[in-house]
Amino acid sequence: MTVVQTTSDLTLGHIVESLGLDLNEVLVIRHTYTPDGLTGPADLTIEKVIAYTKEQHTSARLFSANPPPTWLLFIGDGRLRSRFFGAFENRGEIAALRTAERRHFDLHASDAMGTLRNRLVVEWQNARSWQRRGTSASGFPVIEIADPEVKRFPGYDNVLLPYSELQTVVEDSRYASWRTALGAVQGIYLITDTSTGKHYVGKADGAERLLGRWTAYARNGHGGNVALQQLSGLDARHSRHFLFSILRVFGPSAATSEVDAAEGHFKQALLTRNGFGLNLN
Repeated sequence: MTVVQTTSDLTLGHIVESLGLDLNEVLVIRHTYTPDGLTGPADLTIEKVIAYTKEQHTSARLFSANPPPTWLLFIGDGRLRSRFFGAFENRGEIAALRTAERRHFDLHASDAMGTLRNRLVVEWQNARSWQRRGTSASGFPVIEIADPEVKRFPGYDNVLLPYSELQTVVEDSRYASWRTALGAVQGIYLITDTSTGKHYVGKADGAERLLGRWTAYARNGHGGNVALQQLSGLDARHSRHFLFSILRVFGPSAATSEVDAAEGHFKQALLTRNGFGLNLN
């Protein structure tokens, strides 16, 4: 990975504002490894980091009394070096879980500044102050911004794409090998609605290939499918629940009848018609 060294003229505030975030609506947090918290790199999963971060002390001296909606989380990377782990959306305190000493926040992973995850390194000011308002942290010098890491295609059998990552696949230069692979084949694919467990079986045939079909989903969330459009009508952001995978691939010269037969087989096998799933035919 290539690392771009920066000058002290570039600050965290410049980065945050350039990406459309309001520093007044941002809380910047720095975690370090501790025996009773995040113990090491193996603990740096979204689930573990949320579980650790969402619980805070009730004392306004120890944690912000009214934390803003966007939390930017950094991990200590040696002395004052701090590497950006990711952004989180704070949807407010869960009042029912409050105790005399602990507060719990409804914290969710956010796509904000997603292109800089694990790439942006800043110099933290005053290591004892582990949380700062965005306006206070705006002057932190940017030390490094590493080149994006290339994402290698894992093979058709191993594709498992949340909708948010699908949008990245069809646009981001890191996923060039994915686009090459998906653009080379026809196929039968599966969309799982993770909020209900229901499935949609679809096909990508002819010149469209899997890449063309999935690009349509990335653009509007439903790809023109009636049942998925209906879900979007109820909730414009429902596509965030979709998980994409591949059931079978065909070479570019495979007959349309062969692809159609496979599509029908998987619809029957996975019970995606007649109210059990999301196929209407």
